[in-house]
Amino acid sequence: MTTILDSALTMPRTCVAADQVIALDSVGSTNTYAAELVRKGALFGSARRDGLDGCDGRDWTGREIVAICADEQTAGRGRLDHQWTSAVGESFIVSLVVSVPTAIVRDTSVNGWLQMIAGCEARNAIIAAIRDCGGPLGKDIVLKWPNDIFVDGKKLGGVLAEMVPLAATPIADGATGTTDVAAATERVGIVFGIGLNLTVPEDHLPTDKATSLQLVAHGLPDSMTLRDMIAAHLVDGLRSRLADFEADPHREATRAMEEMRPVCWTLDKPCEAHFVDGTTLRGTALELNPDASLTIRDDNGNLHTVHTADVGVLPQ
Repeated sequence: MTTILDSALTMPRTCVAADQVIALDSVGSTNTYAAELVRKGALFGSARRDGLDGCDGRDWTGREIVAICADEQTAGRGRLDHQWTSAVGESFIVSLVVSVPTAIVRDTSVNGWLQMIAGCEARNAIIAAIRDCGGPLGKDIVLKWPNDIFVDGKKLGGVLAEMVPLAATPIADGATGTTDVAAATERVGIVFGIGLNLTVPEDHLPTDKATSLQLVAHGLPDSMTLRDMIAAHLVDGLRSRLADFEADPHREATRAMEEMRPVCWTLDKPCEAHFVDGTTLRGTALELNPDASLTIRDDNGNLHTVHTADVGVLPQ
């Protein structure tokens, strides 16, 4: 049974950064839990006044961030339905719930950057937390297209973005005091699920291609404190980036591409793309494109544009 904990005790920094924090002892999937709350209207809008833990009764502005964390996740999901489970006290298991204009989600020239911006901000948050602890990171943190976080060729974690329709709750106009029910349909919810190995011992890692933050950085606090530090930085960073993205999606897509290219571990490496239909494509990752797609040159020299796939880097 899932129990809601006191978020002010378990995630004090994140409570300052986020508009609402829900802390759980154990859950199947924080993304699934978050999506269900969004569909019911329990996170945004007037339903927030119904007494859900972390609710302060403020009207929805459309730009809130809700953080849902769990000490343990028993049925977590990664990209393409890969499994991501965790034990108590070992991992960062946080889903951030936001809303963005529906027009941006429908715009295929920019919508691919939403997940990658979350990945970039997760990377920034990890680095910031390590610096807060006074310790340098011995090895660089990089991003494997499109959603994984790697250190020294091993997976530290990943980001899963899922779109969820918002419940028909009105948006309050702070200037006039009126509400606009129709405006709620102009936004859509996105759940960013972030999973990181924090203090997983080497002999508990799922594969020899995985790593844990404690193995690559020194002087870190306990996993709960570290989770709170990373989550708070992540909320702050994502809030700023999404506001900028909403103001000018094409400008921010270009900014994201410029930020992503230097830290994209996939580029210039032999790779293999696995698609939902079971097919694979092997070649070399050549370019990160303006729409967030990846260009792969196959072994025959043909170029392929990949929009959605699990792309693994092959040994060189």
